[in-house]
Amino acid sequence: MLAQLSVRDIVLIDRLDLTFTSGLSVLTGETGAGKSILLDAFSLALGGRGDGGLVRHGQAQGQVTAAFDLPLAHPARAVAAAQQLEVDGDLILRRLQMADGRTRAFVNDQPVSVQILRAVGQELVEIHGQHDDRALMDPASHRAILDAFGGLAGQAVRVADAARRLRAAEDERAARLAAIEAARKEADYLRHAVDELGKLGAGAGEEEQLAARRQAMMQAEKVVAELSEAHQALSGHASPVPALSGAMRRLERRADQAPQLVEPGIRALDAALVALEEAASVLEQSLADAEFDPRELEQAEERLFALRAAGRKYSVTADDLPAVLARFETELDNLDAGEKHLDALGAAVAQAEADYIAAARKLSDGRRKAAAALDRAVSAELPPLKLERAKFITEVESDASVRGPDGFDRVSFVVQTNPGARPGPLMKVASGGELSRFMLALKVVLADKGSAPTLVFDEIDTGVGGAVADAIGQRLARLAGKVQVICVTHAPQVAARAGHHYLIAKEPVAKSGAIATRVAALEARRRQEEIARMLAGSTITEEARAAAARLLDGTG
Repeated sequence: MLAQLSVRDIVLIDRLDLTFTSGLSVLTGETGAGKSILLDAFSLALGGRGDGGLVRHGQAQGQVTAAFDLPLAHPARAVAAAQQLEVDGDLILRRLQMADGRTRAFVNDQPVSVQILRAVGQELVEIHGQHDDRALMDPASHRAILDAFGGLAGQAVRVADAARRLRAAEDERAARLAAIEAARKEADYLRHAVDELGKLGAGAGEEEQLAARRQAMMQAEKVVAELSEAHQALSGHASPVPALSGAMRRLERRADQAPQLVEPGIRALDAALVALEEAASVLEQSLADAEFDPRELEQAEERLFALRAAGRKYSVTADDLPAVLARFETELDNLDAGEKHLDALGAAVAQAEADYIAAARKLSDGRRKAAAALDRAVSAELPPLKLERAKFITEVESDASVRGPDGFDRVSFVVQTNPGARPGPLMKVASGGELSRFMLALKVVLADKGSAPTLVFDEIDTGVGGAVADAIGQRLARLAGKVQVICVTHAPQVAARAGHHYLIAKEPVAKSGAIATRVAALEARRRQEEIARMLAGSTITEEARAAAARLLDGTG
């Protein structure tokens, strides 16, 4: 509930601090005393439209602060917490209005946008008057209001879940169908590609191996002639080995004659022959290693060029060709198995749709029963409010072809103000006074069905007589047993029903001579005097005081 309202420098209000409690509180005062200014200031704190003209003359800025005492689980805290705002303790909304038209908004002293301030404020307060355009007037909210009244919120959630599952099943089937259709268009190409790549049989790393082997063969072709010539020089007819061998044998025969001269030469010739034999052996091995079939080079080149051509054709590297083949084979498999899978998805859609229809039909039936109960409850409140000839009608129009998250139904509240008249929307059919009384009847019925914790009624008793004003007061008092109610009124019958009474008046400011709006909480004697003024006008008579006393005693 609203615990405190502080206003600084807004129009005629220079400084004002009000404390509110639960139950019914009324604000009364002469016309022009500043009641509308106070509500404008309150609306500003709730995220209402700002205006530089609201700032008190001569001041640079005005400020309004509203503090709310709420349970921890209240939706307003969830809205604030969703914006990463601290929500421990009281929830405090503050708005600065600059004289140049700019505004700044705060929730628990944390700066926020006006949109966030308004979203939080809408969970805290509903302001109703003769020109109300809030939730009950908005047809988009009527379905949720009916669901809350009928205790159908759980069913509504189940319908929304069923709609979500149906949409997911339909989306999955549509995606599969699109994939199958695309595959069908590409089927010939896929089959050709799979056949071509299957015959090619590309392996991972094959291109690199072939390139290395081809390079080796091409290099060998260039050096084999020189290797052969070198080998021929050591092993052919021009080889020095026979001559050196013969020379070494001749020296060996002379070794006994002059060993000191011959033996060093023999050893040198023997080493040379060994070295020549080793060189010949190495060259022979090199020639063997360099030997290849020219057809192998040709085959390697053909294979390598085929792999690279396929890579260019499918816009991948040769190493990725196996993956391309696997993907194309999968797409063909999907095409072949797609019809069966599509049948399964179709069955899933049918089941999801059946679940949705069952849940939506049950919700629709519940809404129709709730609509009849709501109409009876509201109609029972209308005669005392001098609307005995009027009818309140909750229209539920169903379209079973709809598959939306809200079910089959479109819900709207309409009224018939006179027999034979055509029912129509509240805003279009009801006059200002009738509208406010319809609003009160609805709020009394819906008070414990998700109402904001604080309801403000602005002069809803305008233009009604004593009996109707008393009926309004009774209903406001009943409503205040469930939520906090603040009412601006000119009706003494309404004021007498309140638990708390505030008097709004204009008074001169000391020394400056300027006029400012003041609000005072009235104790019992002053409250009786104020109700007497409301009854009698400017001249308060003893009869008026006696009548005020009877109203306060509940006997008037």
